[in-house]
Amino acid sequence: MTAEASVCVIIAAKNAAGTIDVAIRSALQEKEVGEVVVINDASTDETARVAQQSDDGSGRLRVISLPENVGPAAARNHAIKVSEAPLLAILDADDYFFPGRFAPMMLESNWDFIADNIAFTMESGGTATPSMFQSRARAISTLDFIEGNISRPGVQRGEIGFLKPVMRRSFLDRNGLRYNEALRLGEDYDLYLRALIKGARYTVIEHCGYGAVVRANSLSGQHRTDDLRRLFEADNAILSQTDLPMDVEHALRSHERHIRDRYELRAFLDAKRERGLAIAFSQLLTRPGAWTAVVGGIVRDKTAGLRRTDDGEAAPPVGLRYLLDGVPAVQK
Repeated sequence: MTAEASVCVIIAAKNAAGTIDVAIRSALQEKEVGEVVVINDASTDETARVAQQSDDGSGRLRVISLPENVGPAAARNHAIKVSEAPLLAILDADDYFFPGRFAPMMLESNWDFIADNIAFTMESGGTATPSMFQSRARAISTLDFIEGNISRPGVQRGEIGFLKPVMRRSFLDRNGLRYNEALRLGEDYDLYLRALIKGARYTVIEHCGYGAVVRANSLSGQHRTDDLRRLFEADNAILSQTDLPMDVEHALRSHERHIRDRYELRAFLDAKRERGLAIAFSQLLTRPGAWTAVVGGIVRDKTAGLRRTDDGEAAPPVGLRYLLDGVPAVQK
C-alpha cells in the first residue's frame, strides 16, 4: 500500500443491495483509498453479491459476510481488526463520497480525527453535485462536540454527531479505543466523545465530500427503545469513570438527560400501545422523575404534527442541505 493510498473505507451493510454499489464505487474512485472493507452483517438480500460485483479489479475491495447480525459497532470493529491502512473512514451503506473527498483533508496537519462537510440529499444514485466551499479548518473541542449533539426546542443544533471523520488508527490503538458493541444507536457519538476525552485533536473543514441520503427507512433512522437506554447508560459510564472539567461534565449530564427523556417517552408509548393507557400511567407512577419527559414529549409531538403537510408527512428537503455553513470557493 502506498503512502498516497492510506485510507481504509469501512462499510457495515445490512440488506443494502439497492445502495451498496454506489457506496463502494464512490470509495474506490478515491486515489487515497487503499482498502474498502465491506462487512455484510447477516443480510437476507443480495448485499454480498452486489458488493462483490462492484469490485473494480484493483484488489482493494474485501467483502466479509457474518453469519449472525452483530450491529454496526461490532461490524466496524471487525473491519478495523482485519484492515491495515493507517487511516480509517466510515461510509454508511446507503451514502456515498463526492469525487475528491479526501484530498482537502489530507492537506491539513496536526489532527487525530478530521471531518468534512456533509450534504443531505434525496438522490441515491450519487449524481448530485455539491457546492464548492473553502476548506476553512477549525478545531472541535469536547464541549463543542457534546453541545452539538443536544437538541433544544426552537434551536437548530450543530448536528456534529452526523460528521464522518477520518480517524488515525494509531490514536485508537494507543488509547485502546474501539466502538462500544453494546450500542446500536449513537455508537459514533460515543467513540468520538471518548476519543476527545482522551485528548484527540478533532479538526473540521467546510469542504463537502460526503453525501448522506435522506431515507425514511434507513437503519440509522430506526431504533428500539432499549437502544436509547443503552446510549444514556454509556454517558453515565463515562461520567462515573472519568474526571472531567466542570463545563464538560455539565454538558454531558445535559446530553444524558436529553437521551433519558427520549427513552422515558418511548417507554411510556410502548407500554400504552402494548398494555393500554391505564397500565402505562400506573407504570409511570413508579418513576416520578419521568413525568416531565413524558408530558413534554407528548406536547412537542402534538405541536410538531401541526407543522406537517396536509397529507400528514413531513415536507422533504429540497435540493442539497449542508450540515455546515460554508464560504464559496473561488472558481479558477
